[in-house]
Amino acid sequence: MKRIAWSSNLAYAIGLLTTDGNLSKDGRHFDFTSKDIEQLENFKNCLDLRVKIGWKVSGYSGKKYPRIQFGDVRLYRWLIGIGLKPNKSKTLGILRIPDRYFFDFLRGYFDGDGSIYGYWDKRWKSSFMFYLKFASASKEHLEWLNHMITRLLNIEGIINKGNRVYELIFAKKSSIQIINKMYKDRGAVFLTRKKIKIDKIINTEMAKLVDARG
Repeated sequence: MKRIAWSSNLAYAIGLLTTDGNLSKDGRHFDFTSKDIEQLENFKNCLDLRVKIGWKVSGYSGKKYPRIQFGDVRLYRWLIGIGLKPNKSKTLGILRIPDRYFFDFLRGYFDGDGSIYGYWDKRWKSSFMFYLKFASASKEHLEWLNHMITRLLNIEGIINKGNRVYELIFAKKSSIQIINKMYKDRGAVFLTRKKIKIDKIINTEMAKLVDARG
């Protein structure tokens, strides 16, 4: 049996699966649901899947969302071995992600349950603020995420309790360091709409610095 080998694409797909995916209790099947078709195509390509995109009806809203379903016992057991689990939302903890591929994993995590927002702070002239966020129903998992980022980049975020989930938050300077690591490889897979938002915020910050220097 061929050994599953770590790669940038595999790490990214695990980041997506950690946030928007589900491992069935049968020990074999996966469900990956996303409102972004591009997200599903990225996931398929990273895992080299030959399956069609179907549809899933939400039990809460009745809306239909695109999804991928597939079975792979070997991959399932391997993912269990690195720390993923069925019904993971509130019980997820440490994942065994190699340092070399951690920021590929984090980019996938960001594309799933991450966000970035910026605003002009009216209290100070020309003060543009922005924050990078990672969300999870499991505080323990975000504590691990924070620990890994702190160890690898020597920066630390704060964890807040939101309305339904916990949020790991990084301010401007720390956000830039994380972004630079997540998108270091120009050939990396990413969700276009989130990358466009990041670029817009970073370009606003750069333009502000240029104006300040005259």
